[in-house]
Amino acid sequence: MTPDEIRDQVRTMREAAGAAPLARDVVHAEGEAAVDYLQGQLSQDVAALAVGSSAWTFVLQPQGKVDVWFRITRIGDAAFVLDCDPGWGEALLARLERFRLRTAVTFTPREWSGVAIRGREATRPDGGLVVAVDRPGERGWDVLGPDVAVPAGLAPCSPAALEVLRIESGTPRMGAELDESTIPAEAGVVPASVSFTKGCYTGQELVARIDSRGSTTPRRLVGVLLDDERVPATGAALNLGGDAVGTITSATAGGTHGGAVALAYLKRGVESPAPIVVDGVEAPIRDLPLVGS
Repeated sequence: MTPDEIRDQVRTMREAAGAAPLARDVVHAEGEAAVDYLQGQLSQDVAALAVGSSAWTFVLQPQGKVDVWFRITRIGDAAFVLDCDPGWGEALLARLERFRLRTAVTFTPREWSGVAIRGREATRPDGGLVVAVDRPGERGWDVLGPDVAVPAGLAPCSPAALEVLRIESGTPRMGAELDESTIPAEAGVVPASVSFTKGCYTGQELVARIDSRGSTTPRRLVGVLLDDERVPATGAALNLGGDAVGTITSATAGGTHGGAVALAYLKRGVESPAPIVVDGVEAPIRDLPLVGS
């Protein structure tokens, strides 16, 4: 697929109505102690979630760094669906089981498929677990279930277009922007993923301490715009005056500015704009998100 074809699909998924395959790992949680257990493990206020509502959340290491960032949807008084980036369901399941002991909650992996429906002209689909998506430049629904199909009447789009939407909205991904070495505040999603009023949960101390200090961290997630479609490799250095000041974490062709687009971690003290160079080419950095609402 050419960069221009990707851009056309991105435009469809913003301005019209399109759908693309969506890969997510899914875990079902249920039991009389599900709410209390998850409330003590997750950064989000699980008890405050109404049935049918969703929220993003972290499950953290006791030291406060990331185990998994995922979405939780309440589907009943004591039942939840947890969905995360592909390849991370096993880690999520293992982390939740680690402290469960004899608590009355069960965690079961599900082999579900998914479809991402986006666009101003798209309507809410029927069937499956339907979760609203509202990010800068990306509005619509994720549909998850045992056998989810693309609804009729929607333009078929690609995972490549979804990746442009993700990067331009500034949404991190497990294994790219987030892993076991990440401090939650670095990725810019703490406001949407953490409750500061719910009470204690595993890993809370580091999150609360950084928030009390103005969310200052050694690095922060930024966007990178490239003038052409050459996609920098993951791990490529951001250079400023001959010094490495950051690292590319995700990149793809088809950015809506007309070239490749990327996410990167940038060292504290380097502000946008700055004459950043990647692979010998000037690559302006931008604060996230890269698109308006």
